[in-house]
Amino acid sequence: MDDQLAERIRLFRESGRVRPEVADFVTAELARLAAEGRTVTEATAGMLTSHLMMALTRLLDGGPIVELPADERIAAELSDHPGAVARAAAVAARAERLLGAALPRSEIVFLGLHLAVLARHPAR
Repeated sequence: MDDQLAERIRLFRESGRVRPEVADFVTAELARLAAEGRTVTEATAGMLTSHLMMALTRLLDGGPIVELPADERIAAELSDHPGAVARAAAVAARAERLLGAALPRSEIVFLGLHLAVLARHPAR
């Protein structure tokens, strides 16, 4: 993780916009990706980081997460990235087990899209 991405997480945490346990969870997930050789930087994973932290915090705070149907374009994009879909499901399962936050299907789909974008960046 580069300094800019670490700063993003720090700012979210210190501002109180996300729960500390969520910031820790997302940091650990980013470390998993980096350990697999993915390039995890502000440029490659900034949106993924913010989206996941905010979604998990909303769930834990009892806030609404709007369930949106996945359209054909999203499904087509993800059909080319089965690894991203599997990883998104695994992240969601860990979030439910470790945080008690059950991400709805639409959030898992968007997480899959973020992970598909990350997968396009060459591994280090």
